[in-house]
Amino acid sequence: MALRPTPPPSVWASRTPSKPISATITSSKLLPVSLSTNTIKLYSPATGQYFGECKGHSGTIHEISFSIPSSAHVICSCSSDGTVRAWDTRTFKQVSTLRAGSSQEVFSFSFGGSSGNLLAGGCNAQILFWDWRNGKQVACLEESHMDDVTQVRFIPEKQNKLISSSVDGLLCLFDTDGQIDDDNHLESVMNVETSIAKVGFFGQMNQKLWCLTHIETLSIWDWEEGKREVNFEEARSSASDRWNLDHVDYFVDCHYSKVDDRLWVIGGTGSGTLGYFPISHEPLGVIGSPEAILEGGHAGVVRTVLPASSSHGGLASAKGVFGWTGGEDGRLCCWLSDDSIGADRSWISSALIMKSQKARSRTRHHPY
Repeated sequence: MALRPTPPPSVWASRTPSKPISATITSSKLLPVSLSTNTIKLYSPATGQYFGECKGHSGTIHEISFSIPSSAHVICSCSSDGTVRAWDTRTFKQVSTLRAGSSQEVFSFSFGGSSGNLLAGGCNAQILFWDWRNGKQVACLEESHMDDVTQVRFIPEKQNKLISSSVDGLLCLFDTDGQIDDDNHLESVMNVETSIAKVGFFGQMNQKLWCLTHIETLSIWDWEEGKREVNFEEARSSASDRWNLDHVDYFVDCHYSKVDDRLWVIGGTGSGTLGYFPISHEPLGVIGSPEAILEGGHAGVVRTVLPASSSHGGLASAKGVFGWTGGEDGRLCCWLSDDSIGADRSWISSALIMKSQKARSRTRHHPY
C-alpha cells in the first residue's frame, strides 16, 4: 500500500520567528526552535502559540533535546560556544551549563550509558563524556577522529553503545561501560569516505544505520557487522528522476516508521518544496517515487523536518497534523492533512497518513 498524506497536506500555520531556523525538536507540550540569533523560541505544537524564548548561547545552536531522564520540563541545547546548556521551559531560564573548553565547539550531544547517566558531546575531533547528574567530565576521546565530530548517538535499547560520525568520513562504534578510553572502548570503525552530516538508526532492532553526507549521498549500514549494505552515490539524481518537479538539491533528514518498518529520505529544492522518498534497501537499493510532497509553505531551503509521528506527545495527538518544517526563510510551517472530504478519508498510521488503494494517484500538495 502506498504511503502518503491524503488529502494533500496544507500549511495550517506559518509562523515567522524573523530569523533563519536551524533546528527543531518536540516534547509533549512544546516545540522549541533555534534561530540564527542563537536564541531558542518555544511554541505550542498543536496551535502554534508562542510561549517565550531562552537566551544565553553566544554561538550557533546545533541541536536541541528533551531527553534528560526524569526532567519533563527541561530542554538541552549545544552550541559552537562550547557549551551544552539546560533550560527550564516553565521559566525560560538556564539551569545548568556544561563546558567543553574555550577552543571547542559542541556540534551534537546524546544522553545514554548503561545507567542512563552519561551525556556524550561531539566536539572538534573529540568526544567528551559527562555525568549529567553532577556535571563532571568523566572521559575524553581524542584519538578516534581527526576532524569535527558531527553527530553522537547512543543506540536505542543498547544504551552502552555509542556511534559517532565526523567530517573525517568515519563512523566509530564505542562501548561506554567502565573507564572510557580510545584504546579499550573503540569497537569498530566504518569508513564512509566523505564528510558525514547526519546518522540515525532504523530496523525492528535498530540494527541498521542510515548516513547522510555533506555531498548529499546516502548509505545504509549494518553497524553491528560494520558493513555498508547500500551506497546511493547519486541519491539526488535518483530522487529527482522520481518526480516532475525541480531537481532535488539537498536532503534534510531521514524518517523511519517502526510500526511499518519503512524508511524515507526527505529531499528538498532550493524553492522550499519537500518530498518523502521511500528507500528500499533489500536486496538492492532503490529510491522510490515520493509518497508525500510538501509544497508552497517555504520560499527557501528547508533545514529541519519534524513529522508528527516522531513525537509521542502533543504533536502526535494533534488531530490532522502531518508535521512541522523550518527553513532559511525564517518560516515555521505546520502541515495539515485535511480529512474533511468524505470520499478521501484517511486513517493515520504511526508514520504518515495512509491512503486507500483507489486514491493512490500522486498529487502535489499546496497550502490554503
